[in-house]
Amino acid sequence: MDTQRLIMFVVFSFSVLMLWDAWQKDQHPQGVQNASTTVASTQSGAPVPSSSVTAPLQATAPDAAQQLSKGERIRVNTDTLYVEIDTVGGDIRRLELLKHHDKTDKSKNFILFSEDKPNTYIAQSGLIGNALPTHKTVYSIQGSAFSLAAGKQDLQVKLSAPATEGIQVDKVFTFHRNSYVVDVEYQIRNVGSSSINPHAYYQLVRDDSASMGDSKFVNTYAGPAIYTDQHKFQKISFSDIEKGKTDYQKQSNNGWVAMLQHYFLSAWLPKNGVEREFYTKSVGDKLFAAGVILPVGSIAPGASGKISVPLYAGPQEQENLSKLAPGLDLTVDYGWLTIIAAPLFWVLSKIQSIVNNWGVAIILLTVLIKLAFYPLAAKSYRSMAHMRVLGPKLQKLKEHYGDDRQRLHQAMMELYKTEKVNPLGGCLPVVVQIPVFISLYWVLLASVEMRHAPFALWIQDLSAADPYYVLPIIMGITMIIQTKLNPTPPDPIQAKVMMVMPFAFSIFFFFFPAGLVLYWVVNNVLSIAQQWQITRSMEQMHAAKGHGKN
Repeated sequence: MDTQRLIMFVVFSFSVLMLWDAWQKDQHPQGVQNASTTVASTQSGAPVPSSSVTAPLQATAPDAAQQLSKGERIRVNTDTLYVEIDTVGGDIRRLELLKHHDKTDKSKNFILFSEDKPNTYIAQSGLIGNALPTHKTVYSIQGSAFSLAAGKQDLQVKLSAPATEGIQVDKVFTFHRNSYVVDVEYQIRNVGSSSINPHAYYQLVRDDSASMGDSKFVNTYAGPAIYTDQHKFQKISFSDIEKGKTDYQKQSNNGWVAMLQHYFLSAWLPKNGVEREFYTKSVGDKLFAAGVILPVGSIAPGASGKISVPLYAGPQEQENLSKLAPGLDLTVDYGWLTIIAAPLFWVLSKIQSIVNNWGVAIILLTVLIKLAFYPLAAKSYRSMAHMRVLGPKLQKLKEHYGDDRQRLHQAMMELYKTEKVNPLGGCLPVVVQIPVFISLYWVLLASVEMRHAPFALWIQDLSAADPYYVLPIIMGITMIIQTKLNPTPPDPIQAKVMMVMPFAFSIFFFFFPAGLVLYWVVNNVLSIAQQWQITRSMEQMHAAKGHGKN
């Protein structure tokens, strides 16, 4: 099997994966019961959830025509985030990542949260219980602009809800230096005459505009996900929520809920050991919510209680995610080859930490992979070199037997047996490398570290296609050279196809991430050098034995 056939197999594999993904979305099994919530009348889009200890939640969508209410806007600046909090509900209505740029305009910050349509994406929270504030409550605050002061590690922003029935509630946001984590805390004081037993809910609300992802070849997932120690990482697509086909663990004492998209995520991360209830629901107008309900505990008259849940809203940086919560690094989706892709990225990141250039790191990783597969590749190239030497003899057999394919096949098998050649000897070593290629594709596709990462000269974003198609053209040239080094197929039609394929697949790779094409170009160059050396030595050996005269 030569390089062209390898690429054909890879393309076929991608097609199978895409078909499998589509089938799963269509055939996902119906859940036994749906996660949901009971709602009150609303003026701000998403309904207020209600908690149940023994029964699953039940959802009722609000009027789809109703819009998010708007109050005063509170602006917060840190060294990593620009955040806008609305006094209605204390919602985070806008969140910009100051260290990440817009996909097309690098002079602008990347916007993760926004209340604008069609890309509505906000974080909401509230309390469940009579007279307790929800995400519809109008809070008050002293001031409208806050900034993390130089030398300070934390910044607190406190909103106060109107005191009702002897209950006073403050909602406190705590921002941290050099962090994408925002702690959202409720401080509850019961100055009434009876005990209260409130619950808190934390939810992410988003429309389905991002559900198609932004990859040209493989749709990257966008939508909710839930993790528990028992059931691990589960995606719940917007379409499944709309169809009521959700099937995930509703109650647990551990785990988190997240909203994912390509390169970025947001997640509520309650501490483990506390009972919680997960839910997803459609809230109308193509908006969907995913959240978690937690008990605050009983608060006696004259006593206080509080609950705090961290919100992570930022890039899918694997090293940092694994430190925040168990399983959070699984949000970097490498597909079914994670077992190979994760170690590949680890090695790649270690190399990058030394050379400080992701493109150079890809080149060095390619060299390491080539060295690791050197014995298998050498065996493959020796087999192809032997077949190349036998080319004249195979051509004579073809001329002798003409269209008698059965006798031609028998004669070829006899020749292979006499020469001790396995015609498939070059296939298996190459097939073994296919999972590595696909894994590296996912690494370069899913790793936010590649986003806007420059290499050199015109390659200023390894996650995007080469803007001038230089790397795909070089790759096509290397494929043509490899075609010349490979044995010529005895079938004329197959031989013509193999000559056309380098041009066809060069165009195909025009749209691949530059980082992946860079890997393939370097791999081809190393393969050409190795194959040329082995082929040359094999031809010299056969010539010395007199094979060259036959």
